Amino acid sequence: MNSSVQKASRKWPYGGFGSAAAAIMVTAVTTLILLCVQTEPAAARRHTHNLWDDLFSEPRPRPRRAAADKPAEQASSPPAPPAPPPPSACRLALTDAIAIAPSIPDIKGPGECGGEDLVRLEAVVLPDKRRVSVKPAAIMRCAMASQIVDWIRIDMAPLATSLGSVVSDLNNLDSFECRGRNGIAGAKMSEHGRANALDVHDLKLANGQSITFTDRTVPRDVRETVLHSMCARFTTVLGPGSDGYHEDHIHLDLMERHNNYKICQWNVWDPLPQIAPLLPAERPEEAPPRELAAKSEAVKPDAAKPDAAKADAAKSDASEPATGATKPPTKKRRENRRF
Repeated sequence: MNSSVQKASRKWPYGGFGSAAAAIMVTAVTTLILLCVQTEPAAARRHTHNLWDDLFSEPRPRPRRAAADKPAEQASSPPAPPAPPPPSACRLALTDAIAIAPSIPDIKGPGECGGEDLVRLEAVVLPDKRRVSVKPAAIMRCAMASQIVDWIRIDMAPLATSLGSVVSDLNNLDSFECRGRNGIAGAKMSEHGRANALDVHDLKLANGQSITFTDRTVPRDVRETVLHSMCARFTTVLGPGSDGYHEDHIHLDLMERHNNYKICQWNVWDPLPQIAPLLPAERPEEAPPRELAAKSEAVKPDAAKPDAAKADAAKSDASEPATGATKPPTKKRRENRRF
């Protein structure tokens, strides 16, 4: 089929105008595309597909859907534990230079039991670097441990020095224990259950002696010195004579009360009196024989007359001859009884 420009112009009367209009439209579209590409921000251009790249470049691999998988992985992984709180001022002050007291996790429950900022007091370091072992190690709040450390270092160490020795051990009967007061079920929560109390029995000295706080054989002035030091540092001090539950040890705690009220109940008893011996004392060697002593007492006038009369009556009875004859007085009494 032969065609020419003339035939085309006859077939499409507006052929020339149509081709020119099409060229103008292509130019305008291209200009708009270039303008849009230049005005787009860099971030948008990175995420916008270029039309010409899609037509003339090789297909690119699709990115993996890692973002969609991360939420599922995060949901399956366990939550991270909360960050531990910063150390308290007490914990920063309770250094290894004065005490061996590592921190332990907080205790919560059951019920009201437990506490925060807890330590395990294992030993107190004296100013001369000697260690006073706490046996067994006591679990308590840092504030309570700090008071025990100061009590040993400042009060008890000089007392032991005055006795010619140094403190070596502190006998701990009870520290943290989830229980009611005095171990009674249903009673109010004890400060032991809040890790805020300590029961002490005695202090061991390096020379083998001990200061047993409730022992009456310990000098009274020593026990009174211990009493005054405890009552000055702790809000509760219970000992012998307080309630019947603390006759053989001393209870210490830092219970907070209204107006900083303190309880200090500890009777420092005097030493027990010496009991008289059950057997009589031995007769001295220089004393006269018992028979001569009896005769000398019989010779005494007036005052010894009743005793002498009794002695004469006894002698007269003994001087009568012992015969097998019947005893009339006895028989008469028996005969009278028959009637």
